[in-house]
Amino acid sequence: MKAKPDPESRGGPVPTSSRGFLKVSGDEAQSLSSSQRVALIRRGNEFFNKGDYTTAKRIFMTVGYSDGLIRLGNRFSEEGNPLEAFRMFWLAGDTRRVSELSENMAKVIRKWLQEDEPLPHRKKRE
Repeated sequence: MKAKPDPESRGGPVPTSSRGFLKVSGDEAQSLSSSQRVALIRRGNEFFNKGDYTTAKRIFMTVGYSDGLIRLGNRFSEEGNPLEAFRMFWLAGDTRRVSELSENMAKVIRKWLQEDEPLPHRKKRE
């Protein structure tokens, strides 16, 4: 019986049971041969380099290619799409980046909640 990879490491895809709200499966990656996986990763890299991030994402998610998912996460982050970046980092098992984005999202939520609180000099809404 093969041990599941540790979700705290960047050594591979996060086990299906650790993926929380994400609807993905690691079954596809396990049924590919080594040569099929390498060929798909190369193809995914080609799509990524051409700017076809949607196709690259589908391939990287299918094969569980963490480095490709991290590159996509960086790209989505640069494009101002933090939720998709978070998703890619989560799937890649990159706990450092997941933690950083989680902290940033928590700061935004705290700020929103503070903005909702009535200030002492304002009248309460009724």
